[in-house]
Formats: sequence, structure tokens, C-alpha cells
Amino acid sequence: MKITRSWAMPSKNTFHIKPIKELLVSYVYKCKTEQMGLMADPFVGQNPFKDKCSYTNDLNKEVSANYHLDALEFLKQIPDNEISLMFFDLPYSPRQVAECYKKHNMAVNMQTTQASYWSNLKKEIARVVNPGGFCITCGWNSGGIGKTLGFEIIEILLVAHGGWHNDTIVTVEKKILTH
Repeated sequence: MKITRSWAMPSKNTFHIKPIKELLVSYVYKCKTEQMGLMADPFVGQNPFKDKCSYTNDLNKEVSANYHLDALEFLKQIPDNEISLMFFDLPYSPRQVAECYKKHNMAVNMQTTQASYWSNLKKEIARVVNPGGFCITCGWNSGGIGKTLGFEIIEILLVAHGGWHNDTIVTVEKKILTH
């Protein structure tokens, strides 16, 4: 496993942070040159690679995306083992989930703010990513999708933002087992 640490200014658009974007470019390139298959993003927002994704989703109807659903409902639309590269830059905390849902006039409830919300998203990602495919997860921890769902961490990028800002942690995992 490779672990790298960089420094960059924080941004609400995670994929525009220079060291993160550089890491993503390498995996997008790998998927395209090796003709691995399709890409997806359940929280597409300002993903600079969204035009390369076959499946995109965002709650914000002003964002260009194939779907504007809750991420779990979106992932359920994707067939089994369809995806070779999953971008997974979800809200990093229950507070961020609540803020996002409220912003889009959606109900905030226990289902969307409990740990089970993330667990259910991970189970769907494990279902749709094909063996040999990758999931790139951004957050404040390196948990990723996890071994129990058939993934192995191959790379971690820690992006420090200085001061008391939390680091952004990017976990790259490869699906090694069919779940």
C-alpha cells in the first residue's frame, strides 16, 4: 500500500484540490487506456471528470447529472458489476448530510444521519463495482469500502490543509472479491 501526504488549500470542490485531482487523473487514465469499463459518481457536484462517467447523480437539480436522487436510490439503478471506477466523495459527517438535505428541501431523519446510511451506500458500491475495479473515497477517515465487502486498500493520499482544518483523506481501493 502506498501512502502519500501533500499540502493544499481546502475547497468544497474536493476534486479540484490539486493533489487529489492529480491522483484522480491517474486512475481515469488507467481505466480509459486499459479499457476497463464504466465510471460512476453518486455525488457528482463539480467533478471535473463527470463527462467521462456513464452514471452521475446529484441532489442539486442545477448540477448536470443523469439522476437527481438520494445516492442510495441512485446506486440501486446501476446493474451488478457494471462499474470499473467509482468516485465516492460523499458528505463527510452526519452534520454535512443534514445540511445538504435541508438545502434541497429534503427530510433529514435517522436513516440519513446514522452510520447505517454509509454502510448501505458501501454495500451498493460493492455490488456495482466489478472485480478489478476501483473505488476512490474521500473523507475524514481512511475506512473506504472495506475488506468485508471485498475491497483492498492500494493507496492513501492525505491532504493537509493547515491550521485546524481536517485533512482530506483519499482512499483508493481495488475490488478483489465478488461480494
